[in-house]
Amino acid sequence: MTIIYHCTLELHDSLYFATREIGRLYETEPVVHNYALAYILGFVDSPKYNTVVAKEEDSYRYFCAEQIPKYEQQLTPLNQQGIYITPAKSIRHTSVLNTWKYADNHYHVKMKPTSKNIPSFGRTKEIAPESEFNFFVIAQSKLDFPKWVRMGKWASKAELKTKILEIDKHYSEQEFTFSYLLNPLDVMTQNQVLSFDTINMPPVSLLQNIRMIGDYFSFKNLPKQMQGLKLPSKMSYQFTS
Repeated sequence: MTIIYHCTLELHDSLYFATREIGRLYETEPVVHNYALAYILGFVDSPKYNTVVAKEEDSYRYFCAEQIPKYEQQLTPLNQQGIYITPAKSIRHTSVLNTWKYADNHYHVKMKPTSKNIPSFGRTKEIAPESEFNFFVIAQSKLDFPKWVRMGKWASKAELKTKILEIDKHYSEQEFTFSYLLNPLDVMTQNQVLSFDTINMPPVSLLQNIRMIGDYFSFKNLPKQMQGLKLPSKMSYQFTS
């Protein structure tokens, strides 16, 4: 049985991660990647969701011996459990601009001047509290979600609200448009994508306003602002390597 959740994240702190770096400005795009959401919701390497990774060296822990992402090893168990998360898009947001700097403490131990040109100050453009994002979770059984989660470089606090969508019909091989966000690696293997807008974002740029041919769900109990939503039904985590 397929269960689809409509999820909303409301920020209670400002959210920061560097989507792009422009000189000394570090800017946060009002988008949360679907890889990041899997970690934020606690789905990765979790006995609770039966997604424990096969090899201990690929496990996801608070302290990692090496800072190398292992998305394929850590997200593939979600495929095996039939869990998939779409990227999150802001439904309303504002931004705040902060300036930071390194302190010049003369009482510290004298150090040799560095040979590299390291900036002593910079600015961060962050997503402000009370901003909201929404996304979808597709599962094959009911999931127990946390009420509060932590996000971004500052581990910002956010409230998670979920609602089960009532599936109306499952359509096959028809043309439709999805206005929210999708990961192209996860959707292009099962759907024929005709047109889209790109959002540049590491590690995999995302798509929105996607016109495609494939299978999709429609729903009965959608909020007014989401009327007509058609969600691709065949998506899973896919990797190029």
